Amino acid sequence: MASERKATADPARSLAILWRTREPTSRSAGPGLSVDRIVRAAIGIVDAEGLDALTMRRVAEALGVGTMSVYTYVPGKAELVDVLIDTVYGEMPRAAVAGDWRAGLERIARDNLVLYQRHPWMLRAETTTRPVLGPHLLAKYDHELTAIADIGLTDVEMDAVLTLVLGHVKSAARAASEVVDLERETGMTDGQWWQSHAPWLETFMTAGSYPTAARVGTAAGQQHGAAYGPEYAFEFGLQRVLDGISVVVAERAAAGQPG
Repeated sequence: MASERKATADPARSLAILWRTREPTSRSAGPGLSVDRIVRAAIGIVDAEGLDALTMRRVAEALGVGTMSVYTYVPGKAELVDVLIDTVYGEMPRAAVAGDWRAGLERIARDNLVLYQRHPWMLRAETTTRPVLGPHLLAKYDHELTAIADIGLTDVEMDAVLTLVLGHVKSAARAASEVVDLERETGMTDGQWWQSHAPWLETFMTAGSYPTAARVGTAAGQQHGAAYGPEYAFEFGLQRVLDGISVVVAERAAAGQPG
């Protein structure tokens, strides 16, 4: 899914910051100021208040410097967001995932889910189609590929497998985030909301016109305590995705066997 960022970063300027080929050496920008300090302050803001709260002025205030001092290091908000994304990718674990490809992909999926839970603004900020190739993104990609190396897939299939798994993770994380947002905005949990609407739901569902919906909806509601269970949806979907990948892996293995 495309990023929801309104501003468009200049890739060349973002890359220059990400790879630290553009870092002022003059102390006139502010004592002890650096890209790293700016990024840490910005992550603190977006973690606490969301992406819309991020401005160059807010970052400057958090650091106790003038806004123009921040611009000395980062040309604009869009480029700053690019750096934030790559910095957060650097938090990803790099534990060995080679060997059992299915267990490796499961671990990768769960690690990415934790990242979205820790930094939910990433669901809006990152882009799949035109990522900025920072050092942490490339390290993350390289690490994740090791889980499916040497299992008979082509290079293009390896890339597609990661896209499939991470796409499921992001979709599940977004749905779970929406549940949290609704609870915060309404002051009611899903369970409380459905309980308050139970009389209406019972009237409609027992009218006899929707027997399958009534049976399945009741079963799901009893299972989750709500109309939707984020954890169940993530786990169920992940296993089905991995089941599908296992079919391809088995086909490639069979094709490689001597006739």
